[in-house]
Amino acid sequence: MSTSTRPFTILCLASYHKGGEFLRECKRQQCRVLLLTSLSVGTEVWPLESIDEIFLMPDDQKKWHLPDVIKCVSYLARTETIDRIVPLDDFDLETAAALREHLRVPGMGDTTTRYFRDKLAMRLQAQQAGINVPEFVPVLNYAQLRDYMKRVPAPWVLKPRAEASALGIQKINTAEELWLALDQLGDRQSFFVLERYVPGDIFHVDSIVLDRRVVFAVASRYGQPPLDLVQGGGVFSTCTLQRGTDEEQALQEMNRRVLAAMGLRRGVSHTEFIKGRDDGRCYFLETSARVGGANIAELLEAATGINLWREWAKLKVRQDYELPGPREDYAGLLVSLARDEWPDTSDYNDPEIVWRLNQPAHVGLIVTSPSFERIEHLLGEYTARFAHDFLATMPEPDRPTS
Repeated sequence: MSTSTRPFTILCLASYHKGGEFLRECKRQQCRVLLLTSLSVGTEVWPLESIDEIFLMPDDQKKWHLPDVIKCVSYLARTETIDRIVPLDDFDLETAAALREHLRVPGMGDTTTRYFRDKLAMRLQAQQAGINVPEFVPVLNYAQLRDYMKRVPAPWVLKPRAEASALGIQKINTAEELWLALDQLGDRQSFFVLERYVPGDIFHVDSIVLDRRVVFAVASRYGQPPLDLVQGGGVFSTCTLQRGTDEEQALQEMNRRVLAAMGLRRGVSHTEFIKGRDDGRCYFLETSARVGGANIAELLEAATGINLWREWAKLKVRQDYELPGPREDYAGLLVSLARDEWPDTSDYNDPEIVWRLNQPAHVGLIVTSPSFERIEHLLGEYTARFAHDFLATMPEPDRPTS
């Protein structure tokens, strides 16, 4: 982890405020911890006791100018020997890859990073590996688009290739709607991919990968598809799946195939799948080389005792990493925008509640139990109560907040 003369130095990139437990674990591992973050979030409550130095980048809505970042970190490298560069948010993956390539720091480079950020690249890679994906076409050649629309019946979804979650996705019902949407996108249309809309349940598998082997993975199901929530509002929920079922085992196997195809050697991943309502088939949707957002790390810790932020930090700095033995409980998570700035959840007092969200104008709970049926019951009850007691809606954000 370190040499005899200096500590192992890790540079963390965070254009958004997240990853506090990663920073704490790096310090527990006796690293020198450097944080490069956005000027707009520099005043957030970072774990300062675990950070040796903070550097603030000017940003436009948390977007960094890559040449400036490369110059800034290259200047920093005059006095710091940087051993690892870690992006704490999905939007920092390309920046981290470019910095690694420029400074020749070990880790994922530009090409592999594409498979975890670019929805077109990851679909092509999955397809070549024989993994089931909804029919798609790049938004590049108009003749190919016309041929695709003749072959694949509507509706379709027009997806940004480099956004996270369901942000920026448009549901398209006719060819006329598509051409209008592309006109509005103008020169930005090549940064999108068109895909067959598959109605069904959305699942996520959250993993730890060591030397290309998936050593830990938990499969969960969203209560509602994220696209429906982003566009129509509602209570976000997700629940770990019952272990050993055919559905859970199929998702675990498909997840292993996806991560092998994408080339993840050592790290964490959040990967999403959909089970088609009409045909019962499971399709790969997208993957990432990061900890899942929306408090999914807390959900998994409640169910297993494994905190993905902490384990990711250990993976980055320890060659002799060993996974702690996980518990095998079940857990469910609910989060919603709230009408009140600080909603009162004191009436939610079941003993299974192990976590409450502390964020203005939001409400959230995690429940855990050895019984899968008990978690299903609580999630159903609490989702209805949240909608009545707290639920507020707001326009779709330009960038994710979690």
